[in-house]
Amino acid sequence: MATAVFHQTAGTLQSRQLINISGVSDLGNFSVRLVPRGFKVDIRLSKRGNYGSVERKFGVIQASTSSTPVFDPVSSPSNASTHESRKKSNEAALILIRHGESLWNEKNLFTGCVDVPLTKKGVEEAIEAGKRISNIPVDLIFTSSLIRAQMTAMLAMTQHRRRKVPIIIHNESDQARTWSQIYSQDTIKQSIPVIAAWQLNERMYGELQGLNKQETADRFGKEKVHEWRRSYDIPPPNGESLEMCAQRAVAYFKENIEPQLLSGKNVMIAAHGNSLRSIIMYLDQLTSQEVISLELSTGIPMLYIFKEGKFIRRGSPVAPTEAGVYAYTRRLALYRQKLDEMLH
Repeated sequence: MATAVFHQTAGTLQSRQLINISGVSDLGNFSVRLVPRGFKVDIRLSKRGNYGSVERKFGVIQASTSSTPVFDPVSSPSNASTHESRKKSNEAALILIRHGESLWNEKNLFTGCVDVPLTKKGVEEAIEAGKRISNIPVDLIFTSSLIRAQMTAMLAMTQHRRRKVPIIIHNESDQARTWSQIYSQDTIKQSIPVIAAWQLNERMYGELQGLNKQETADRFGKEKVHEWRRSYDIPPPNGESLEMCAQRAVAYFKENIEPQLLSGKNVMIAAHGNSLRSIIMYLDQLTSQEVISLELSTGIPMLYIFKEGKFIRRGSPVAPTEAGVYAYTRRLALYRQKLDEMLH
């Protein structure tokens, strides 16, 4: 019951998503269009299993001196054509970052979907993560709806050498869209859209949220708590199992993020241990037994290259001497060279 209530409440956050971003990539142009004043966004709800999702045809905020900036609808590749389009896709970078240490991480509390900010250490971890990816192109950022993931994404981008500004897209109401409009095309070109999605939230820990992990183990027994935390399909009381978290996170990735990679856009995802483990399970084709032993450190980015329909893991780039990362792909090496020429 609690899980259903959580998803019903969190569903209101889905309106912040934007799909199919048009604009200017650091490695080439892609379509930028203006649509007439008075365009209405069509939002349709659909359900898959126990998880609600929103079908959208949105684009980026557009602007000019003579037109009202609105969302430009662009269609995503259909599921039927995904396999074919994979074969023809451009190379793209995918960066995964687990948020830095939160205040409840520090206190050893179960956090789940409680919205807790970063500690000072977490801020430093986010900044260090940004240094590690400072030479990797980023066209589009996805985060969860939780502040610790959003802080991590924003702080990381302060270190990027391209100096583009990450801007959270607000689409929760007509007023939010109107008040957050950008009227300079040059400013838009120097911005990176940030899309927040509740489907990327941490696993909902139900009645464990806010409890001390050690005290919970003493109360229920270490084996039972370990089963709740590390099994694949056993949820804590009124919470989500990793399997349930994976259903929503992977579905969102396949429907909304993978099409961006297929079109050649470079994507960063700042999220949480369990939602990212779920996505990595899909990327690396891990079994349910393999994924439960997967550990992700806070604030350490992981780089994948998406090429010819395959996700190739490249580990974590380490600044400032990350030459080994750029040896993996000529495209990243050229981007690094372009940055050097631009900034010197």
